[in-house]
Amino acid sequence: MKFSINRQAFIKALNDVARAISSRTTIPILTNIKLDLTEEDLVLTGSNADISIKITLEASDTTNELVVESTGGITLPATFFINIVKHLPADKMTLEIDGLQALITSGSASFKINGQPSSAYPKLPELSESKSLKVSAAQLVEIIAQTKISASTQESRPILTGIHLTLDGNQIKAVTTDSHRLSQRIVTLTGTENTDKVSVIIPAKAFNELQSLLDGQNRVEIKLSSNQAAFIFGKTTFYSRLLEGNYPETDRLIPSEATTELQIDAAALSGAIDRASLLSHESRNNVILLTIKDGQAQLSGNSQEVGQVKEELTAEKVVGEDLEISFNPDYVRDALRVLQGKTVELKFTTNLRPFIIIPEGETDNKQLQLVTPVRTF
Repeated sequence: MKFSINRQAFIKALNDVARAISSRTTIPILTNIKLDLTEEDLVLTGSNADISIKITLEASDTTNELVVESTGGITLPATFFINIVKHLPADKMTLEIDGLQALITSGSASFKINGQPSSAYPKLPELSESKSLKVSAAQLVEIIAQTKISASTQESRPILTGIHLTLDGNQIKAVTTDSHRLSQRIVTLTGTENTDKVSVIIPAKAFNELQSLLDGQNRVEIKLSSNQAAFIFGKTTFYSRLLEGNYPETDRLIPSEATTELQIDAAALSGAIDRASLLSHESRNNVILLTIKDGQAQLSGNSQEVGQVKEELTAEKVVGEDLEISFNPDYVRDALRVLQGKTVELKFTTNLRPFIIIPEGETDNKQLQLVTPVRTF
């Protein structure tokens, strides 16, 4: 096995594949990166058993400057190999395999590192019995960004660490909840055919890595099988295992009516929450209080150790019953950030029931953030 390649194109592909490689794994060979070379292309693979990334560098793509002298395959220690390639002096590099040893040369520098046979590397999933659809990369990025914040990070309930995706016709619905808050995004797919109803749960960590790979992409093909999902875009295939189990029925958590409504500039509310958080973060509970009375809204925070903050909110509209409700400021701030709207509506029922935050004018819960209040008595 021997080839030469443009080093910058190689580094970009190595960095992307490395997103799937973990130093903490019970399968030692998965700390390696796999290289498979044919006459037409070089295929790089990284995996941590939960996600796998495969990238193809084609000889026909002139930006790769890939010249194949002899074909073959090997796996090399990912961290060492990538660091070596990044620090090579010239624009091009050559890699030659002799047995299980790789000779890497570029300009006046040369390295030898030991590898393992590519045949020992776990095979990538085969998604023969799968459902397929295509979405725009921008839509997928939006879905991930607006829902991943509410996925749980606690492995005690693994099912809640995922994003629950439901495909029905030309609609895709994504929901996450950690039992304290909930995010929901519903998107009508453009340029895709109707699909049968499918429900899967994909780890939020996997979606986080996928999101960073989608920059600059146009369309993404999604393939879903009974235990795996594959996302295919450009020369990249991203695999993720699915979480097993039944996701909680979340529709019943979303209130259908409101007794109090607050319409306010998102940036103004976020700024007020930032200031109130300066004190709430110093208290044990990390709670701030929203008071709505006589058509006015006030935010306050209190820390026995530090002091107290109060701020009158300039709302565009306050309607309904008076209310005092306490909540975690970080949850609301996260919700405001991902909604990216200029004006948002907060809808409340009682001070003990979850409230929702939606963009101004939203009528069918397509963009929705729900926060559970905190009991302070």
